[in-house]
Amino acid sequence: MKKILLSALAGTATLAIALTLLAPTMLGFSITQLGTAVNVATGMGAKLACSGRFVSGFSPDQNLEDLASYSPANQLLNLEYDEGNRRVSASLLGLGHTSASYREGLGCTLDIGDTAPLDRISAAKLTPSEAPWPIGNSAPAIDPELQQKLDALLAADNAAGYQTRALVLIQDGQLVAESYAEGVSADTPLLGWSMGKSLTAMMIGRLEQMGLADPATTPLFAQWQDDARAEITLENLLHMSSGLAFDETYAPGSDATRMLFNTDSASDVALASQPLHTPGEHFSYSSGTTNLLARWIAERLGGQPQNSVDFFHSEILSPLGMRDTVFELDPSGVFVGSSYIYASARDWARLGQLMLSQGHWQGQRLLGEEWVKRAQTPNTSANDPRYGYQFWLNSGSDELRFAELPADAYFMLGNRKQVVMISPSTNTVAVRLGWSAGDYPTGANFARLLPAANSANLGVSAAQ
Repeated sequence: MKKILLSALAGTATLAIALTLLAPTMLGFSITQLGTAVNVATGMGAKLACSGRFVSGFSPDQNLEDLASYSPANQLLNLEYDEGNRRVSASLLGLGHTSASYREGLGCTLDIGDTAPLDRISAAKLTPSEAPWPIGNSAPAIDPELQQKLDALLAADNAAGYQTRALVLIQDGQLVAESYAEGVSADTPLLGWSMGKSLTAMMIGRLEQMGLADPATTPLFAQWQDDARAEITLENLLHMSSGLAFDETYAPGSDATRMLFNTDSASDVALASQPLHTPGEHFSYSSGTTNLLARWIAERLGGQPQNSVDFFHSEILSPLGMRDTVFELDPSGVFVGSSYIYASARDWARLGQLMLSQGHWQGQRLLGEEWVKRAQTPNTSANDPRYGYQFWLNSGSDELRFAELPADAYFMLGNRKQVVMISPSTNTVAVRLGWSAGDYPTGANFARLLPAANSANLGVSAAQ
């Protein structure tokens, strides 16, 4: 027994020494951050591997490669797949044990706290349709020349190491070209990361159209009614100008990493944030802000997770024919609006087309035209007005965000260079989904897809 104990102690000491030597260089964090770093790595590993496997259908090798692009430490993750129970467990060098579980129609959720209520949620499923896009799954309007151009772009992207997985081009309301990497198809749900912020805003827009939301609403939460946060409006949240202090850096122990990988309620982290600026005066990009919007939606709909899931299905998925989309919940039953929406490239294009169509869809008005206009209008902050209602704007200051693209273009943007471009002046929606760890030539690539007849709009002064 004594020998076993000594052996265990020796092994622990060896691991501690190894971690001390490896952490700053190979793993990317200080040894003093070991506890929080392990929690982040295992939470991220379990969550993304679970969704990658059971939502997108990726292999364990692909999932590990995707995770390793964020941190060298993730290469050391031990990911165990329980295919029968559709669960993934993660540990790092024998430390930290986190799991995430898949539920049909709801995707994956970390197993933190009491998740039993999630098991009682029923997610409706849309029936397949062979009607032409955007109503159904057929694509009779494919343009051979544009298809060739898109195929060549995808091939060039991946030869350059950008890991582009899907490209879709919509012109004049028709699907004219689409191209996919190996292992990805037209119905593969792919992670949009922060593009989900735009979708969350559109849910607010749908509530407003139904008479259930007002951008001037205050106070937004009972927890804020007796302090300065009572002045924060719904529009302030939509503009990312709430004035709240929220640490968006993705480092061990930050607000953002705790919110996404280590808590049962993503919105609780931002809900506790304290005021730092006067509402409306300072733009500060904050994923916590979007999760406050998701919480507000949940509370506005009665606070029951089933209500949120039903609303999303009946008011967004069903009207748009989005058959390959999964909006994931946190363990408390609130949508993780900042980050966890998986959708096919065609479904992401449907959202872009709804905005391009001024909120009108197949004879139904889903979003108010005035709301769509406000969504693409610069905010009132002094430091960065090029952000609307959870959409990035190409114009609104002295220079265009993407000089090669029309001034009136605006975007859903997400980590790893996920993009949905909405270009009103060229009547175009373009989608790019992939896993680029570094830069991606969004402006140059998307400019090649725009109609030549409308190229005169390129480079228009941002001030206009």
